[in-house]
Amino acid sequence: MKRFVRLFAELDQTTRTNAKVDALARYFQDAPEPDRLWTIALLSGRRPKRTVQAGRLREWAAERAGLPLWLFEESYPIVGDLAETIALILPDARRDSDLSLSDWIDVVRGLGAMAEADRKAAILDAWDRLPARARFVFNKLITGGFRMGVSQKLMTRALSRATGIEEPDLAHRLMGEWRPETTSFDALIRAPDPSAELSKPYPFYLAYQLDDGPWKLDTPPADWAAERKWDGIRGQLVLRGGERFLWSRGEELMTDRFPELASLADFAPPGTVIDGEVLAWRGDTPMSFNALQKRIGRKTVPKKLLEEAPVIVQAYDLLEDRGEDIRALPFAERRARLDALVADLPDEAPLKASPLLSFETWDELAAIRAGSRAHNAEGVMLKRRDAPYRDGRRKGDWWKWKVDPLVIDAVMIYAQQGHGRRANLFTDFTFAVWDGLPGEGALVPFTKAYSGLTDAEFRKITHWVRRNTLERYGPVRQVAPEHVFEIAFEGIQESPRHKSGVALRFPRMARWRHDKPPAEANTLTDLKEMLDAHG
Repeated sequence: MKRFVRLFAELDQTTRTNAKVDALARYFQDAPEPDRLWTIALLSGRRPKRTVQAGRLREWAAERAGLPLWLFEESYPIVGDLAETIALILPDARRDSDLSLSDWIDVVRGLGAMAEADRKAAILDAWDRLPARARFVFNKLITGGFRMGVSQKLMTRALSRATGIEEPDLAHRLMGEWRPETTSFDALIRAPDPSAELSKPYPFYLAYQLDDGPWKLDTPPADWAAERKWDGIRGQLVLRGGERFLWSRGEELMTDRFPELASLADFAPPGTVIDGEVLAWRGDTPMSFNALQKRIGRKTVPKKLLEEAPVIVQAYDLLEDRGEDIRALPFAERRARLDALVADLPDEAPLKASPLLSFETWDELAAIRAGSRAHNAEGVMLKRRDAPYRDGRRKGDWWKWKVDPLVIDAVMIYAQQGHGRRANLFTDFTFAVWDGLPGEGALVPFTKAYSGLTDAEFRKITHWVRRNTLERYGPVRQVAPEHVFEIAFEGIQESPRHKSGVALRFPRMARWRHDKPPAEANTLTDLKEMLDAHG
């Protein structure tokens, strides 16, 4: 644990990429293998599940520190992190511990099966054996919210340096549904189990946003292929050994959520891996994301919903062809193989090739992009024809050119403090539009947003909130309806759960409209018209 805590401190104290990679590489060379494995798991999102309620931790920490609970509760928003607040208020440890990271994780995992009195005793014992920084790390593990400020890409780079294994190979080995409890460092990294390869996807290739359009790209339009950027769930369809597996971009196995894709194991040849988009589909047309969203998060899908929102995979790319990894081939060749594969499928197969767009100039592509919402698409994708399929987010070969967001002007009516480094600032806001004539009707809340402003703007609005609070509801403050913000969002849909009747997709604050008084903000009627046009 001491070695891991030193690594945590090194990573926390620098923003330099090379310094983080150096620290991780040293750790992967020296740490015991069980600790290396758990560190890889933590950095790739495979954290132990929460085993203790946050409320209990607050009570026990306040009791051990000899503080009234109200004082702890007042301190928590200022610190902005529960694990750190607990670590700061507890008295110094009276004993020492030589347990390793994996040993302490075993302790954390065992808490869930204990009676509450035993769980409390075990946690108090741990707090009494760990110094402040190690206690902070332990608290993070208990709460299930462990973060180290290191991307999986950086971790893979450091692991490559420590082991001598190429980064793309490591990225592939770390994909899939492995858990530290069921594998070893040697089996995962040094000598992967061939039997585990059946369901394993490849690392996803991610595109950068093309903010200023393609006119400044260093090669002509003829060097690029374009297709629509569909508004669904990015996924990887793996067909091996007569079975099918569907992985999300976040490495979540979602096969059972889309049973209509089962027939693809019969239609497509084994050894096929496809990168594509899961879309709700009716006839020859994609349905809105709202239709697909009704199925997201469901473990089982009722028959009625299967009929209302059937899905297909709209294929972008072919990564494995009859068992051959073809990611190193140029996109044009991979695409030709994909088209040939799809052409051999029966019409009823729930797999289509995403059509390539025909254009000769960037202006022609711009006109196609402008009509994206009419096709329930988010914009267009640009892919260099000679590009291999790489891993992670890389600039140069793949670009996403999204349509401009929808915008509406709204009045801020509630504010709440943020967390972490923004714990002392008000950063989370609720916005409203007018129900009736602007400036005369009631203000109806319709969305929340917490991103888009600069730190300076957050400081300025925080100062104003503290001087203009009308009411307090726990951590939320009602404020005078004086400020207008332009809210940008990607989509709008009907929502009976919200008083406004609508819900926005990916809302954020585009700008603070100092030039507009509240009476000039938009209305609920404006929102409903947007819903009719884009919902």
